[in-house]
Amino acid sequence: MAIKWGVLGTANIAGGCTIPGMMDAENCELYAIAGRNEDKVRSYKERFGFARSYIGYDKLLQDPDIQAVYIPLPNNLHKEWVIKALRAGKHVLCEKPLALNAKDAREMFEEAKANGVFLMEAYAYLHTPYIASLKEDVKSGLIGDVDYIETAFLTQGYKDDIRLYKEMGGGALYDLGCYCTTLILSLLDSQPEYVMGSAEYNEFDADLFTSAIMKFQNGTRAAFTVGMMLGLGEDSRKDRLYIHGTKGYINSDVEYNQAGTLCYTVVSQGKRIEKTVEVRQNYTLEVEQLGRCIEGQDTPHVTEAFSVRNAELMDMILERIGY
Repeated sequence: MAIKWGVLGTANIAGGCTIPGMMDAENCELYAIAGRNEDKVRSYKERFGFARSYIGYDKLLQDPDIQAVYIPLPNNLHKEWVIKALRAGKHVLCEKPLALNAKDAREMFEEAKANGVFLMEAYAYLHTPYIASLKEDVKSGLIGDVDYIETAFLTQGYKDDIRLYKEMGGGALYDLGCYCTTLILSLLDSQPEYVMGSAEYNEFDADLFTSAIMKFQNGTRAAFTVGMMLGLGEDSRKDRLYIHGTKGYINSDVEYNQAGTLCYTVVSQGKRIEKTVEVRQNYTLEVEQLGRCIEGQDTPHVTEAFSVRNAELMDMILERIGY
Protein backbone atom coordinates (compact mmCIF):
# COMPACT_ATOMS: atom_id res chain seq x y z
CA MET A 1 0.00 0.00 0.00
CA ALA A 2 1.28 3.47 -0.85
CA ILE A 3 1.97 5.82 2.06
CA LYS A 4 0.50 9.30 1.63
CA TRP A 5 3.34 11.80 2.11
CA GLY A 6 3.32 15.51 2.79
CA VAL A 7 6.40 17.67 2.17
CA LEU A 8 6.86 20.44 4.71
CA GLY A 9 8.84 23.04 2.80
CA THR A 10 10.12 23.89 -0.67
CA ALA A 11 13.87 23.75 -0.04
CA ASN A 12 16.28 22.94 -2.88
CA ILE A 13 17.12 19.53 -1.38
CA ALA A 14 13.43 18.67 -1.62
CA GLY A 15 12.94 19.78 -5.22
CA GLY A 16 16.28 18.57 -6.51
CA CYS A 17 16.71 15.28 -4.68
CA THR A 18 14.08 13.93 -2.30
CA ILE A 19 10.86 14.63 -4.18
CA PRO A 20 12.21 13.08 -7.42
CA GLY A 21 13.21 10.10 -5.28
CA MET A 22 9.73 9.94 -3.77
CA MET A 23 8.21 9.91 -7.26
CA ASP A 24 10.11 6.70 -8.04
CA ALA A 25 9.38 5.03 -4.69
CA GLU A 26 7.01 2.09 -5.10
CA ASN A 27 5.25 2.60 -1.76
CA CYS A 28 4.98 6.40 -1.79
CA GLU A 29 2.14 8.67 -2.87
CA LEU A 30 3.14 12.33 -3.29
CA TYR A 31 0.08 13.81 -1.68
CA ALA A 32 0.65 17.33 -0.33
CA ILE A 33 3.15 20.18 -0.41
CA ALA A 34 3.31 23.11 2.02
CA GLY A 35 5.34 26.29 2.12
CA ARG A 36 5.26 29.95 3.03
CA ASN A 37 5.77 31.32 -0.47
CA GLU A 38 2.58 30.98 -2.49
CA ASP A 39 4.30 31.13 -5.89
CA LYS A 40 6.84 28.48 -4.94
CA VAL A 41 4.16 26.19 -3.50
CA ARG A 42 2.13 26.51 -6.69
CA SER A 43 5.24 25.79 -8.75
CA TYR A 44 6.03 22.63 -6.77
CA LYS A 45 2.46 21.40 -7.02
CA GLU A 46 2.42 21.80 -10.80
CA ARG A 47 5.94 20.47 -11.29
CA PHE A 48 5.58 17.31 -9.20
CA GLY A 49 1.85 16.65 -9.33
CA PHE A 50 0.92 16.95 -5.66
CA ALA A 51 -2.78 16.41 -5.05
CA ARG A 52 -2.98 19.16 -2.42
CA SER A 53 -1.04 22.28 -1.49
CA TYR A 54 -1.03 24.47 1.60
CA ILE A 55 0.26 27.92 2.42
CA GLY A 56 1.60 27.39 5.91
CA TYR A 57 3.04 24.29 7.54
CA ASP A 58 0.36 23.90 10.21
CA LYS A 59 -2.34 23.41 7.59
CA LEU A 60 -0.54 20.44 6.11
CA LEU A 61 -0.15 18.83 9.54
CA GLN A 62 -3.89 19.21 10.10
CA ASP A 63 -4.70 17.12 7.01
CA PRO A 64 -5.93 13.75 8.37
CA ASP A 65 -5.12 11.90 5.14
CA ILE A 66 -1.39 12.51 5.40
CA GLN A 67 0.47 9.62 7.04
CA ALA A 68 4.09 10.72 6.78
CA VAL A 69 5.88 14.02 6.49
CA TYR A 70 9.25 14.91 4.99
CA ILE A 71 10.90 17.97 6.57
CA PRO A 72 13.64 19.78 4.59
CA LEU A 73 13.48 23.04 6.57
CA PRO A 74 16.55 24.99 7.75
CA ASN A 75 18.44 23.22 10.54
CA ASN A 76 17.33 25.64 13.26
CA LEU A 77 13.66 24.84 12.53
CA HIS A 78 13.93 21.04 12.63
CA LYS A 79 13.11 20.53 16.29
CA GLU A 80 10.01 22.77 16.29
CA TRP A 81 8.40 21.26 13.21
CA VAL A 82 9.44 17.67 13.81
CA ILE A 83 7.78 17.78 17.22
CA LYS A 84 4.66 19.43 15.79
CA ALA A 85 4.45 16.74 13.11
CA LEU A 86 4.95 13.92 15.61
CA ARG A 87 2.26 15.34 17.89
CA ALA A 88 -0.05 15.50 14.87
CA GLY A 89 0.41 11.74 14.55
CA LYS A 90 2.59 11.86 11.44
CA HIS A 91 5.59 9.66 10.77
CA VAL A 92 8.59 11.90 10.05
CA LEU A 93 11.61 11.82 7.78
CA CYS A 94 13.71 14.86 8.71
CA GLU A 95 16.70 16.16 6.80
CA LYS A 96 20.09 15.84 8.37
CA PRO A 97 21.22 16.97 10.83
CA LEU A 98 18.07 16.04 12.72
CA ALA A 99 18.96 18.31 15.63
CA LEU A 100 21.56 20.91 16.53
CA ASN A 101 22.63 18.89 19.57
CA ALA A 102 22.18 15.49 21.19
CA LYS A 103 19.79 16.78 23.87
CA ASP A 104 17.33 17.98 21.24
CA ALA A 105 17.68 14.73 19.29
CA ARG A 106 16.77 12.70 22.37
CA GLU A 107 13.72 14.89 23.01
CA MET A 108 12.53 14.44 19.45
CA PHE A 109 12.77 10.66 19.61
CA GLU A 110 10.94 10.65 22.93
CA GLU A 111 8.10 12.54 21.24
CA ALA A 112 8.02 9.95 18.47
CA LYS A 113 7.69 7.13 20.98
CA ALA A 114 5.08 9.01 22.99
CA ASN A 115 2.94 9.45 19.88
CA GLY A 116 3.47 5.97 18.44
CA VAL A 117 5.07 7.09 15.18
CA PHE A 118 8.40 6.71 13.41
CA LEU A 119 11.09 9.39 13.28
CA MET A 120 14.05 8.85 10.99
CA GLU A 121 16.95 11.14 10.17
CA ALA A 122 17.51 11.56 6.43
CA TYR A 123 20.90 10.18 5.46
CA ALA A 124 19.95 8.80 2.07
CA TYR A 125 23.45 7.53 1.29
CA LEU A 126 23.37 5.15 4.27
CA HIS A 127 20.58 3.16 2.58
CA THR A 128 22.62 2.18 -0.47
CA PRO A 129 24.22 -1.15 -1.39
CA TYR A 130 27.49 0.75 -1.86
CA ILE A 131 27.64 1.47 1.87
CA ALA A 132 26.45 -2.06 2.65
CA SER A 133 29.30 -3.41 0.52
CA LEU A 134 31.89 -1.25 2.29
CA LYS A 135 30.60 -2.35 5.67
CA GLU A 136 30.65 -6.01 4.67
CA ASP A 137 34.23 -5.76 3.44
CA VAL A 138 35.25 -4.21 6.76
CA LYS A 139 33.23 -6.66 8.86
CA SER A 140 34.55 -9.69 6.96
CA GLY A 141 38.13 -8.87 7.88
CA LEU A 142 39.14 -8.44 4.25
CA ILE A 143 41.50 -5.60 5.24
CA GLY A 144 42.09 -6.86 8.77
CA ASP A 145 41.43 -4.72 11.83
CA VAL A 146 40.68 -1.12 10.90
CA ASP A 147 43.19 1.28 12.44
CA TYR A 148 42.51 4.47 10.47
CA ILE A 149 39.62 6.07 8.55
CA GLU A 150 39.82 9.30 6.61
CA THR A 151 37.08 11.02 4.65
CA ALA A 152 36.50 14.43 3.09
CA PHE A 153 33.59 16.36 1.63
CA LEU A 154 34.36 19.73 0.06
CA THR A 155 32.03 21.81 -2.07
CA GLN A 156 32.07 25.10 -3.91
CA GLY A 157 31.43 28.37 -2.12
CA TYR A 158 27.85 29.36 -1.42
CA LYS A 159 26.34 32.79 -2.02
CA ASP A 160 23.28 34.19 -0.23
CA ASP A 161 22.59 30.78 1.30
CA ILE A 162 21.03 29.93 4.68
CA ARG A 163 23.90 27.52 5.25
CA LEU A 164 26.23 30.50 5.69
CA TYR A 165 24.52 31.73 8.86
CA LYS A 166 25.12 30.40 12.34
CA GLU A 167 21.66 31.42 13.57
CA MET A 168 20.16 29.16 10.89
CA GLY A 169 22.25 26.21 12.02
CA GLY A 170 24.62 26.74 9.13
CA GLY A 171 28.26 25.93 8.57
CA ALA A 172 30.38 23.19 7.04
CA LEU A 173 30.16 20.82 10.01
CA TYR A 174 26.36 20.76 10.14
CA ASP A 175 25.97 20.72 6.35
CA LEU A 176 28.81 18.40 5.30
CA GLY A 177 30.60 17.13 8.38
CA CYS A 178 27.59 15.11 9.50
CA TYR A 179 28.11 12.92 6.43
CA CYS A 180 31.68 12.25 7.51
CA THR A 181 30.81 11.51 11.13
CA THR A 182 27.96 9.17 10.20
CA LEU A 183 30.14 7.29 7.73
CA ILE A 184 32.90 6.86 10.31
CA LEU A 185 30.42 5.71 12.96
CA SER A 186 28.72 3.30 10.54
CA LEU A 187 32.08 1.55 10.10
CA LEU A 188 33.05 1.44 13.78
CA ASP A 189 31.37 -0.16 16.77
CA SER A 190 33.21 1.92 19.34
CA GLN A 191 32.85 5.15 21.31
CA PRO A 192 35.13 8.19 20.89
CA GLU A 193 37.98 8.42 23.36
CA TYR A 194 39.00 11.93 22.35
CA VAL A 195 38.27 14.51 19.64
CA MET A 196 40.24 17.50 18.41
CA GLY A 197 39.21 20.00 15.77
CA SER A 198 39.74 23.39 14.20
CA ALA A 199 37.74 25.62 11.88
CA GLU A 200 37.85 28.76 9.78
CA TYR A 201 34.80 31.02 10.22
CA ASN A 202 33.00 33.50 7.98
CA GLU A 203 31.60 36.90 8.91
CA PHE A 204 28.31 35.28 9.95
CA ASP A 205 30.01 33.08 12.59
CA ALA A 206 29.51 29.86 10.63
CA ASP A 207 32.41 27.51 9.93
CA LEU A 208 33.48 27.40 6.28
CA PHE A 209 36.40 24.98 6.55
CA THR A 210 36.61 22.41 9.35
CA SER A 211 38.85 19.48 10.24
CA ALA A 212 38.68 17.00 13.09
CA ILE A 213 40.71 14.06 14.30
CA MET A 214 39.49 11.48 16.78
CA LYS A 215 40.50 8.28 18.49
CA PHE A 216 38.02 5.58 19.45
CA GLN A 217 38.14 3.28 22.46
CA ASN A 218 39.03 0.30 20.26
CA GLY A 219 42.19 2.12 19.15
CA THR A 220 40.99 3.20 15.70
CA ARG A 221 41.84 6.74 14.66
CA ALA A 222 39.77 8.78 12.22
CA ALA A 223 39.96 12.17 10.56
CA PHE A 224 37.84 14.27 8.24
CA THR A 225 37.92 17.59 6.42
CA VAL A 226 34.87 19.48 5.19
CA GLY A 227 34.53 22.83 3.52
CA MET A 228 32.27 25.17 1.61
CA MET A 229 35.19 27.02 0.05
CA LEU A 230 36.18 25.61 -3.35
CA GLY A 231 35.97 27.60 -6.58
CA LEU A 232 32.69 28.25 -8.31
CA GLY A 233 33.10 25.84 -11.23
CA GLU A 234 30.43 23.23 -11.96
CA ASP A 235 32.72 20.40 -10.85
CA SER A 236 33.98 22.08 -7.69
CA ARG A 237 33.44 19.17 -5.35
CA LYS A 238 35.71 16.64 -3.70
CA ASP A 239 34.66 13.46 -1.88
CA ARG A 240 37.14 10.97 -0.50
CA LEU A 241 37.18 7.85 1.67
CA TYR A 242 40.19 5.84 2.84
CA ILE A 243 39.93 2.92 5.26
CA HIS A 244 43.22 1.39 6.39
CA GLY A 245 43.50 -1.97 8.12
CA THR A 246 46.16 -4.38 9.30
CA LYS A 247 45.88 -6.44 6.08
CA GLY A 248 45.18 -3.75 3.50
CA TYR A 249 43.03 -0.78 2.68
CA ILE A 250 39.94 0.51 0.86
CA ASN A 251 40.07 3.61 -1.30
CA SER A 252 37.05 5.38 -2.82
CA ASP A 253 36.27 8.69 -4.50
CA VAL A 254 32.54 7.96 -4.72
CA GLU A 255 30.48 11.03 -3.91
CA TYR A 256 28.12 11.03 -0.95
CA ASN A 257 24.56 10.29 -2.17
CA GLN A 258 25.80 9.17 -5.58
CA ALA A 259 23.79 6.71 -7.68
CA GLY A 260 24.59 4.59 -10.70
CA THR A 261 27.58 2.28 -11.21
CA LEU A 262 29.89 2.99 -8.26
CA CYS A 263 33.43 1.66 -7.99
CA TYR A 264 35.99 1.43 -5.21
CA THR A 265 39.29 -0.33 -4.71
CA VAL A 266 40.26 -2.89 -2.09
CA VAL A 267 43.88 -3.90 -1.53
CA SER A 268 44.09 -7.00 0.64
CA GLN A 269 47.41 -8.65 1.49
CA GLY A 270 48.92 -7.22 -1.69
CA LYS A 271 46.03 -8.28 -3.94
CA ARG A 272 44.11 -5.48 -5.68
CA ILE A 273 40.35 -5.94 -6.05
CA GLU A 274 38.15 -3.57 -8.04
CA LYS A 275 34.61 -3.56 -6.66
CA THR A 276 31.52 -2.39 -8.57
CA VAL A 277 28.11 -1.74 -7.05
CA GLU A 278 24.89 -0.72 -8.79
CA VAL A 279 22.96 1.87 -6.80
CA ARG A 280 19.46 3.28 -7.34
CA GLN A 281 18.56 6.85 -6.49
CA ASN A 282 19.48 7.15 -2.80
CA TYR A 283 16.43 9.17 -1.83
CA THR A 284 14.11 6.58 -3.34
CA LEU A 285 15.72 3.88 -1.20
CA GLU A 286 15.34 6.04 1.90
CA VAL A 287 11.64 6.79 1.38
CA GLU A 288 10.83 3.19 0.50
CA GLN A 289 12.58 1.98 3.65
CA LEU A 290 10.62 4.26 5.97
CA GLY A 291 7.44 3.27 4.13
CA ARG A 292 8.14 -0.38 4.96
CA CYS A 293 8.64 0.60 8.60
CA ILE A 294 5.25 2.31 8.65
CA GLU A 295 3.68 -0.84 7.20
CA GLY A 296 5.31 -2.98 9.88
CA GLN A 297 7.60 -4.72 7.42
CA ASP A 298 10.93 -3.28 8.53
CA THR A 299 12.74 -1.35 11.27
CA PRO A 300 14.42 2.02 10.64
CA HIS A 301 17.76 1.74 8.92
CA VAL A 302 18.98 4.96 10.50
CA THR A 303 18.03 4.21 14.10
CA GLU A 304 17.44 6.41 17.12
CA ALA A 305 20.58 5.03 18.75
CA PHE A 306 22.68 5.84 15.68
CA SER A 307 21.32 9.38 15.31
CA VAL A 308 21.89 10.15 19.00
CA ARG A 309 25.38 8.64 18.88
CA ASN A 310 26.21 10.86 15.91
CA ALA A 311 24.72 13.94 17.58
CA GLU A 312 26.90 13.28 20.62
CA LEU A 313 30.01 13.12 18.44
CA MET A 314 28.95 16.30 16.64
CA ASP A 315 28.54 18.00 20.03
CA MET A 316 32.11 17.08 20.92
CA ILE A 317 33.44 18.49 17.64
CA LEU A 318 31.34 21.67 17.90
CA GLU A 319 32.81 22.28 21.34
CA ARG A 320 36.38 21.72 20.12
CA ILE A 321 36.06 24.12 17.20
CA GLY A 322 34.38 26.78 19.35
CA TYR A 323 31.16 26.94 17.34
